[in-house]
Amino acid sequence: MSYGSSSIGSGLKSGSRPFEFGRTHVVRPKGRHLATIVWLHGLGDNGASWSSLLETLPLPNIKWICPTAPTRPVSVFGGFPSTAWFDVRDLSEDAPDDVEGMEAAAAHVANLLSTEPADIKLGVGGFSMGAAMALYSATCFVHGKYSNGNSYPVNLSVAIGLSGWLPCARSLKEKVGSSPEAPTRASSLPVLLCHGKADDVIQYKHGEKSAEVLKSHGFSKLTFKSYSSMGHYTVPEEMEEVCKFLTSNLGL
Repeated sequence: MSYGSSSIGSGLKSGSRPFEFGRTHVVRPKGRHLATIVWLHGLGDNGASWSSLLETLPLPNIKWICPTAPTRPVSVFGGFPSTAWFDVRDLSEDAPDDVEGMEAAAAHVANLLSTEPADIKLGVGGFSMGAAMALYSATCFVHGKYSNGNSYPVNLSVAIGLSGWLPCARSLKEKVGSSPEAPTRASSLPVLLCHGKADDVIQYKHGEKSAEVLKSHGFSKLTFKSYSSMGHYTVPEEMEEVCKFLTSNLGL
């Protein structure tokens, strides 16, 4: 396992002060390098905890990049600072989306992937807020650009969201209908969503609704898996599903 340096990233700001992204942890492939996946942690966590788990998976051809979110005031914590990809006020479909924060974090993720060799398949995944960020990145890829009009620079082959939700769901129809290529990208992108029915942090209904919204907007290669007794954490059965999904869709 190797460690990259922290970076200012892509302009994540509060007022005029940029937030600095934390340390990026990299798990290098034990076999031939065929795919690279950026994996995003949840609120208050860091890249190190997930890199330790991902390193144990039987996926020797994958390079995992696990960045750490900036430490920033978080509204749901009453403004108390925490590692967070974007600000969140409450976890409901009607809550306002921190588009500026998500755009900056999505650009940071894309920048991490953009330096990979041209023949390597690329993906995004994450847990909780990291899952939301992975799905937001997937919608930017389908749209072909960020909301500010700048082009999205990488081609994604897979997206994974564990115990998360789809942010900016109300703008998805516009994104998918934005160009002739967007529906094709949506229908060809394999997406895996998993959620525990006993989740008391991100309620199961949010994961289920996210899957329904994505499918209704043309994400036809989406798989939704539920786990009856799982709370807001991961279990071996879920990680086995992740391995099966990646092996199948990345041709590993």
